[in-house]
Amino acid sequence: MKNFIIISFFSFLIISCKAQLAPGEYTTTNKKAIGAFEKALEYYNNRNDEKALEELKKAIEKDASFIEPHILAAQIHTEANKPLEAIAEYTKALEINPKFDKKLFFLLANIEISLGKYTEAKRDYEDYLKNKNLNPDAKDYAERQLANCNFAIEAMKKPVPFEPKNMGEAINSSLDEYFPAITADDQTFLYTRNNRTEQIPLQEDFLISKKVNGIWATSAPLGNGINTPGNEGAPSISADGQILFFIACSEIDGNYGPNRKGFGSCDIFYSQKVGNNWSRPYNLGSPVNSNNWETQPCFSADGKTLYFVSNRPGGVGQSDIWYSTLNDDGSWGTPVNIGKKINTPEKEESVYIHPDGKTLYFSSNGHTGMGKLDIYLVRKDRAGEWGTPVNLGYPINTYGDENSLLVNGAGNIAYFASNRAGGFGGLDMYQFELYEAARPEQITYVKGKVYDVRTKQPLGAHFELIDLETAKPVIVSDANSGNGEFLVTLPIEKNYALNVSQNGYLFYSENFSLKGLKDKTKPYQMDVPMVPIDTGSVTELKNVFFETAKYDLKPESKVELNKLVSFLISNKTLHIQLSGHTDNVGDKKMNQLLSQNRAKSVYDYLIVNGIDAKRLTYMGYGDTRPKVKNDSDENRAINRRTEFKVIGK
Repeated sequence: MKNFIIISFFSFLIISCKAQLAPGEYTTTNKKAIGAFEKALEYYNNRNDEKALEELKKAIEKDASFIEPHILAAQIHTEANKPLEAIAEYTKALEINPKFDKKLFFLLANIEISLGKYTEAKRDYEDYLKNKNLNPDAKDYAERQLANCNFAIEAMKKPVPFEPKNMGEAINSSLDEYFPAITADDQTFLYTRNNRTEQIPLQEDFLISKKVNGIWATSAPLGNGINTPGNEGAPSISADGQILFFIACSEIDGNYGPNRKGFGSCDIFYSQKVGNNWSRPYNLGSPVNSNNWETQPCFSADGKTLYFVSNRPGGVGQSDIWYSTLNDDGSWGTPVNIGKKINTPEKEESVYIHPDGKTLYFSSNGHTGMGKLDIYLVRKDRAGEWGTPVNLGYPINTYGDENSLLVNGAGNIAYFASNRAGGFGGLDMYQFELYEAARPEQITYVKGKVYDVRTKQPLGAHFELIDLETAKPVIVSDANSGNGEFLVTLPIEKNYALNVSQNGYLFYSENFSLKGLKDKTKPYQMDVPMVPIDTGSVTELKNVFFETAKYDLKPESKVELNKLVSFLISNKTLHIQLSGHTDNVGDKKMNQLLSQNRAKSVYDYLIVNGIDAKRLTYMGYGDTRPKVKNDSDENRAINRRTEFKVIGK
């Protein structure tokens, strides 16, 4: 809309000039000045700007108060990307007669704000808005830009901490580097490089760098069929580094490159890591991709939601942020617009959801800011509703376009692309310490490997992490099928349950607390040994809880027990024995009775939830089968447990 308004305004001024053939209808009566101006118009229409400027200079020399030559010269300089010269010409025209045309204030202010001349732009927008009968679209635009001027003037009085550092030659080159992505453990950095040549101005590929002893190693092409002679851009790597989403765009007649079929101008593709290699990329398909433009994906750390940017129908503005949620059957849900709190009638792009799952960073030129694309953050409240976007402030945001901000898992370092002076050439990747108020919620991550307890072979098992307070899953994912590795990010100050399942194996459960975590930078290491289903195999139900000295199941036990129900439904021939165990504190007979009643509580729950009683037995062992010596509070807690054993296949 902005460019349309500016072009329309200037076209009107030029048409008015061309229509005035009689000398008295110009702002001069000097025939030689008029003649030179009309020659300039002719040259301008024939795209000979150099000759047009020569004639305009002659016209002004003949009559210094002739306004029209200054206006045409301003337009020529604007089109030639010479904003300072354009400002000078508009200023001269208004000095001659500020009442000549109110549109001149609008055109002048637009150039001034584009250069960060906020005080001057504010003055000229205000002068324009004093007039009556204004074009409604132009009036609305001027009011929004005036608000931007007021914001920018105040923001520059209170700059936020910002000390960007070039990421160095291991990452950057003389070419353009941009669109970063990073894993939650801050160990893998992925970005786009434009390997342009004189013959091919755009040829985008991905590069990857690993951190070695705290330093980014020299990057290398991603390879493995991801990079092609076509363009790959805007990567988003899952928090665990196992799934890569990226964009490929059709070039000729829907060609997305080798073995890639598309739906529209740009589509989202994905690839999954198997061992250390990437699978063949697949189009994400409908309903996420459409015959419109989908780009800049970002996959949430909980493995459930994909955010992206699109100009598809049903949006709020020119480009909007949308999201799609993964269904239980592995399909993607119909995309949902993120809403008018975030999306505006203008452009939103470069969406990034932090692994905390609550803090969203994005770029917009529709919210009040510094005038062009600025970076904002918005947070979810306890009810899951988005709050009001907050501008990251000056000098992170400037009068230019800012986008593609990425924040590391720890929340203290941000990455972005810039062509500022002192770089290696073109756009370079930079990093800076993000000031406290703009940081996401603190998280840590759980890292480990799933393997067969007997053969030690890795397993690509399915796992869920559950918030024990809410009994709701916070992470649903799969370990790498090639090496069994997994990594999940979690907010601190909570208690969690882990459930891991794999066909042919007993399911595995564990619980752990991230409350009072002293070193939040170190991961919670947890390897998962999976036990094959066999007669005599035993699994501890670590997320079945009872009150002290009681056998009533606590509500948070239902998550685990429902897993056991599902396991028994999937393995219809299994017969199991449920067993309860206590520590050695108290009366032995009472302990044996308590352990038996606890085992029976689980037995009863399974029957109520559809498991045939013929497949189940239960037994209480009291303190007769300790796992460890009862010589400390920690060990006694280990011995208080509920288990099940396979007694028939």
